[in-house]
Amino acid sequence: MLAELNNVKEKSIRPVLKWAGGKRQLIPQLVARMPDSYGTYLEPFFGGGALFFHLQPNQSVIADANPELINLYRVIASDLDALVVELQQHKNDSDYFYAQRALDVSELTDIQTAARTLFLNRTCFNGLYRVNKKGQFNVPFGKYVNPTICDENALSMAAALLRKSTIIDADYRCVLKKHAKPNDFIFLDPPYHPVSQYSDFKRYTKEQFGEQDQIDLATEVEKLQDKGCHVLLTNSNSELILDLYKKFKLDIVDTKRNINSKATKRIAKDVIVTVTPAKHYASTFLQASYQEQLSKYPPTRFMGSKNKIIEPIQQAIASQPCERVLDLFSGSGVVSYMLKACGKQVISNDYMAFSALITKALIENNTVTLPLAMAQSLLEANSASDHFVEQTFNDLYFTRSENQLIDNIRANIKTLENPYTQAIATSALVRACFKKRPRGIFTYVGNRYNDGRKDLTTSLADHFLIAVKALNDAVFDNGKNNSAFRLDALKTEFSPDLVYIDPPYYSPHSDNEYVRRYHFVEGIACDWQGVEMQWETKTRKFKSYPTPFNTRKGTYEAFDTLFSMYRHSTLVVSYSSNSQPTKDEMLELLATYKSKVEVVSVNHRYSFGNQRHKVQNNNNAVSEYIFIASD
Repeated sequence: MLAELNNVKEKSIRPVLKWAGGKRQLIPQLVARMPDSYGTYLEPFFGGGALFFHLQPNQSVIADANPELINLYRVIASDLDALVVELQQHKNDSDYFYAQRALDVSELTDIQTAARTLFLNRTCFNGLYRVNKKGQFNVPFGKYVNPTICDENALSMAAALLRKSTIIDADYRCVLKKHAKPNDFIFLDPPYHPVSQYSDFKRYTKEQFGEQDQIDLATEVEKLQDKGCHVLLTNSNSELILDLYKKFKLDIVDTKRNINSKATKRIAKDVIVTVTPAKHYASTFLQASYQEQLSKYPPTRFMGSKNKIIEPIQQAIASQPCERVLDLFSGSGVVSYMLKACGKQVISNDYMAFSALITKALIENNTVTLPLAMAQSLLEANSASDHFVEQTFNDLYFTRSENQLIDNIRANIKTLENPYTQAIATSALVRACFKKRPRGIFTYVGNRYNDGRKDLTTSLADHFLIAVKALNDAVFDNGKNNSAFRLDALKTEFSPDLVYIDPPYYSPHSDNEYVRRYHFVEGIACDWQGVEMQWETKTRKFKSYPTPFNTRKGTYEAFDTLFSMYRHSTLVVSYSSNSQPTKDEMLELLATYKSKVEVVSVNHRYSFGNQRHKVQNNNNAVSEYIFIASD
């Protein structure tokens, strides 16, 4: 699964720094020993971060005891443009190098310090970092012909990843005590024992990492195992290290040292220690009732939401052995959230932008919340507002002042750096618009369905802040590396144990056009990018996304394709008795790919019918079928 998720990444990211003792050459051996799934990635001896940049984890905590190193990574994440400008002033010249080396960093700004750190690293001998007893950098000039001092593309890629990370300047013990949780993956690459020519380069600090430090670290590793963490540790092939970690799996591997002046001494052996969680550990999220966690999910007035029948869906999935579950049409996100609360590793997907956003905020995201003070600041006027909502939807759904507020929030959200705070804020804005809109749909203009209920009298700003709090309260860590995607279901390529399929239901008596109902909030979620506006329509909607589920033939063929694509996974499918294909046709189609097919029938009444004149008929009182197909 880990390799599968890595394949989704567009490009690999090179470490920002040249790093003596870096782990680029060991990456294949490290990856081969990693867990298939995990919660948060932690690396408290970060250094050059080769494994981190290779894995590109969604949730991570990176730390180092050296403030200059951590300052560099923080500046890359928070103010890359200013760093690039500063770097472009540096030059590969011996006299200039020694002048920069002699500077007192306490008199420099964070950006100047970061640029100096990167400049010295790129132009000094072999990319080393060595300090004297006063903590002053003392590596000589490297005499390179044309070193790359400022690689804007590489820095930009690194910045995007670092913005998703918690970056800490602290001792490793403080980091582990505060941040390590059951099922997290911790990579430990401490200064090696015995102290050698390269060992003290790894921490950007003048202090040695002595024998007692190695013993203390081994004690911490045992605590991590007992807590339920996955750990990989690298160190030298010394008697002390082999003795300290003899209870764990030890592998001795050949490595090359690039900093020894004698070529014959550049071949060495490293030890990789693999630590798996203690069998008796219990994740904190499992200790609490899953129903209690599920109750925190903010319900949404959304067509086809499975919130009211979540229990039989949970029971159907729980009846099948599975660890990794794909929610292929996540919709409101409630099933993905239920699966996460049950301790599954969840892959959530939907072609609707606002559906993918809420699962990014609550499924993929395990720890990040949006501080209410920051949320309050998003309500302020922004001169960069594009006024798109105000100009395009004037007096259609909301008042002019409300449209102006939406535009200001949209503009302010773009200034947020963390993708999860962005997802929470945008999801909160979408939720506020749902709440403030009569019936929660955008197929009509005006307020003819305004019945005076509290949601309609609450201000849009208050709805936004209430939604932020609800979303923050729903964020939790289930100890798994969950993911959220916005992909065409028929073009996905995952390998889950089980796939839950809840596509748009096709019926000749009603439509299943989500875009027609929710185009306004979908536009907010995708910022009206990549859509075809239909300016001649009264509602200012945009053209619906192409889908095979709007005809009987297309729906049947789409099911056939999906069942074939995921024939190696257990299939759990939700469908309705008033939709086509029929129950018998679905059973027959599933039997083509699976040896065992059963169906659970659940009586259900939709919150509102697809067409007004049918609400009093039997068309919104149905049997909801849950098909379970396995081998």
